Amino acid sequence: MLQLLTSGIRVSIKVIFEGTYFKNYILNYSYAYHVNIENEGKEAVQLQSRHWVIIDSLRPQTIIDGEGVVGKKPVIYPSKTFSYKSGSLISSSIGAMKGHYNFINLATTKKFKAYIPKFKLSPAFALN
Repeated sequence: MLQLLTSGIRVSIKVIFEGTYFKNYILNYSYAYHVNIENEGKEAVQLQSRHWVIIDSLRPQTIIDGEGVVGKKPVIYPSKTFSYKSGSLISSSIGAMKGHYNFINLATTKKFKAYIPKFKLSPAFALN
């Protein structure tokens, strides 16, 4: 599990290769990722939005910006964790993802970013 601590927010990622399948006659590699977002700070924070960079070795990188995560804008209290599962498709056997979450400190109304560690998207059979 990869982890990164930024501004009191620890983001942990675990990636699972789910297999390959054809979509519109194109082979795709499917990945699930489990995310734990832990508030190690002293004040409650709310996740406002996300910014993802998806790197696919056969295509230009894709940028995804959106409100919250999985349809939620969770409030995370000190020493608490919010977890979710999502996924990504890429067209090559080698890729990666990275990004950040935009938060607001509910006590001070200060906005800040918590970075997501860069993680590989590659099945075991593609690695030497």
